[in-house]
Amino acid sequence: MNNSNLIQKSIFIGGLVGAIGGVILGTFTGAITTSLQGILNGAWIGLVLGLLSGASTGWLTARTAGTTGGVSVGAYTGMAFGAFLGAIVGALIPDSVRMAANTTHTPIMDVLTANRFETAVLICFLVSIACTASGAWVGGKNLIPREKK
Repeated sequence: MNNSNLIQKSIFIGGLVGAIGGVILGTFTGAITTSLQGILNGAWIGLVLGLLSGASTGWLTARTAGTTGGVSVGAYTGMAFGAFLGAIVGALIPDSVRMAANTTHTPIMDVLTANRFETAVLICFLVSIACTASGAWVGGKNLIPREKK
């Protein structure tokens, strides 16, 4: 398999796994708000962020792990990249969005959105989970076992 096909396949698989993981994580995070609008917003944001982060992780995993890295290299690549990407995205969330989540008066949401740092840590953690799953899946799919002689 040439490098171009490997990267294309990795981006597709990473985006798919990231989107599925993002929807699941976003839906459950939105459920903390105890409102249907919070659940739907969480699922939608999880889908978009999971798709973008998963595809990026798939590309990065194909570059770092190739066909010999396996699941571990993919998982660690996704973990590091997810934490980096999540910290950037979490830090760039506008205060108006953060305060809107804080107005549900749910104690856990009040704590998680109290200031920019807590929100960035939450997003960093969730994106890191989705990217770890994407990286592990892509690394496992791309692994070509060596023949023993």
